[in-house]
Amino acid sequence: MATLRDILRKINAVKRTRQITRAMNMVAAAKLRNTQGKMESFEPYARKFSDVLAHLASTLDPEIHPLLISREEVRRVELLFFTADRGLCGSFNTNSINRAEEWIKEQEQNGRKVTLFCIGKKGIDYFKKKNIDMTASYTQLYGKTDMAFINRMTGDFINRFLREDIDELYMLYTRFVSMLRYEPTVVKLLPITPPSELEQALMKGIEYIYEPDSASLMIELLPKYISVQIYNAFLQNEVSEHAARMTAMDNATKNCEDMIENLTLLYNKARQASITLELLDIVGGAEAIKKA
Repeated sequence: MATLRDILRKINAVKRTRQITRAMNMVAAAKLRNTQGKMESFEPYARKFSDVLAHLASTLDPEIHPLLISREEVRRVELLFFTADRGLCGSFNTNSINRAEEWIKEQEQNGRKVTLFCIGKKGIDYFKKKNIDMTASYTQLYGKTDMAFINRMTGDFINRFLREDIDELYMLYTRFVSMLRYEPTVVKLLPITPPSELEQALMKGIEYIYEPDSASLMIELLPKYISVQIYNAFLQNEVSEHAARMTAMDNATKNCEDMIENLTLLYNKARQASITLELLDIVGGAEAIKKA
C-alpha cells in the first residue's frame, strides 16, 4: 500500500496539473471569442461571394476563362492542407490527418500524383515521415495572416495551374459547426466548377444585375473568389482549434478533480488505517503491561 507521503505528493501534483489545464482553458476561450468574431463577420461575405460567382458561372460558357476549364486527363493534384501548430486539442489534428490520408489514398488509386501544401506544424511533421511531395509548408500563420499573403498564395496556385504543373487543386480544413462539432471538409478550388443542376434550380428565383457585363465581372472575380475561400478556411480552422482545445482542457480539468477526489479518499483511508494500527499497538502494549 502507498504511504501517506506518496499519496499526498500525488494529490499536490494533480492539483498543479489542474491549475495548468484551467489556465489553458481560459486562454483558449479568450482566443476563441476573438477569432470567432472575425469568422462570423467574414463567413456571410464568403458565402454570398460564392453564391454570386456560382450564379455567374451558371450563365456563362466555361471557355471564357482557363480557370473554369476542366482538364481532360487529371494526373497531378495538390491539397492545401490545414492543421494546428500545437497539440492538446483532443482529436482535432488526428481527424484532419486521417481525412487527408483517406483523400490521398483515393487520388492515388485513381492514378494521380499527389502533392501537399501544408499549413500547420502538426500536419507538416506527420507527412514529412510519409513518401508524399510537399511543395510548401508554413507554421505560425494563424492570427497573423492577412489578405496580401493569401493573394500571393492564390497567385502562385493560379500560375502553377495555368502552367499545368497541377491539374486540380483541393483544400482540406476543419469547418466550425458548433462548440462540440468540427468537420474536416474537402473543397475543390481549381478548376472552378459551375453549380450542379440542383443548385441551379435553387438559384432560379434569384435575380442579379451585373455591371459591367457578366463575362468581364467573372474574369475579375475568379482570383478573388479563391482568396476569399482560403481566408475563410484559415478562420474556420483556427476557431475549430480553439474550441477543441477549450473542450479538451475542460475535460482534463474535470478528470483532475475526479482524481483529486479519489486520491483524497484513498489518503483518508490510509490515514485511518495508520491511526487504527497505532491504537492497536497502544492497547496491546497496555494489556501486556497489565499482565506483567
